Amino acid sequence: MWQLLQREFHALQRDGWQLALISYVPLLGFLFLWWLFSAALPRQLPVAIVDEDHSSVSRELGRYIDANSVAEPIAYTDLQQAVAAMRNGEVFAVVRLPYALKRDLLTGHKPSIDVRYNGQFLLVGKLLSSQLQLTLADGLKQIARVKQLAAGVNPAQVEVRLTPVAAQSTALFNRNMNYVGFLVPPMLIALWQLVAMLSYANSLNRELREQSLADCYRLGLSRVLLAKFLFYTPLMLLQGVLLLVMMYGYIGLPIAGSLLWLIPAQLIMLIAVWLWVQAMFFVIADSARVISMCTGLFAPAFAFMGVTFPTSNMPLLAQWWRALIPSSHYIETHIAIVNHGLGLTTVLLQSTNYLGFLLLLLPAWYFARRYGRALQPERQASGALL
Repeated sequence: MWQLLQREFHALQRDGWQLALISYVPLLGFLFLWWLFSAALPRQLPVAIVDEDHSSVSRELGRYIDANSVAEPIAYTDLQQAVAAMRNGEVFAVVRLPYALKRDLLTGHKPSIDVRYNGQFLLVGKLLSSQLQLTLADGLKQIARVKQLAAGVNPAQVEVRLTPVAAQSTALFNRNMNYVGFLVPPMLIALWQLVAMLSYANSLNRELREQSLADCYRLGLSRVLLAKFLFYTPLMLLQGVLLLVMMYGYIGLPIAGSLLWLIPAQLIMLIAVWLWVQAMFFVIADSARVISMCTGLFAPAFAFMGVTFPTSNMPLLAQWWRALIPSSHYIETHIAIVNHGLGLTTVLLQSTNYLGFLLLLLPAWYFARRYGRALQPERQASGALL
């Protein structure tokens, strides 16, 4: 086994791409994703304002929108132009202040303020929708307060009439609505899973590129596979631990539980990734197709984690696909420990979700034996030549 581990070490020294995968490539990817969301909250998102009333009320509402740090209002004279700009991605939302807005408000009518947002940008659209509604409500409340006072209502009763029931919304696990703590961990986990998959697949594909797969059978295929797993798993696990230290140590994201319980959960996820790569390798036995199939399987990992979209609302096919991705099971343990403060018992209970991945050993074993029988004449010829 020691000689097989040395064999992997020498192969790693010869492979520049493999060295990059276990060193600076994931580090650069992690830092780049963190930099994208380092502002914590989106700010100055362009919003089209179509003022058809041109009154003091409409201008006051425009100033309220401008005062909101999330929105950056851009004036448009025509609604169709504003909608076209939203479709072209120049703005993310459109606010239409209708004609006779001030007159309808002062005469007791109920004018409609048209607010549209681009739902294709899921998080941006929802953020702008809620912020614009709150901002317009605050602006209209000031107008209603002036109207109440002008009607002779007691100032002490104005607030009661405007807001008879006060509601307070508190985010349980994201109190500051910080996008770093909400999005960055699952995105980095999905990227880490891809790096682990590429490292394992590249290690196996090297045997095909160098035409040394027959040597693996001669040395003992199971021992060679175990050596690859023992060599690369600690390196991948070290990346996962550094990932946790960077997020919850250096950046200082809030955590309710202990990071130590996430390490065995990461190890189990890496085993599931290795089982997938191993099965794909022996079933396909083509280096390019192995990478393509594994990437196609793991690429939508972030979308299938259920962080930005509830998994219960996914189509049945998407839920089945989600069950095939190891990170979809890991993220449940991650959230349970980081947000809910649960411990080792949760890790052990949720680890049973990985039992289905053991079935991947069956196609890997079958096609490995079949591939070995195909290589047997080659091995015999090689032995005769020696």
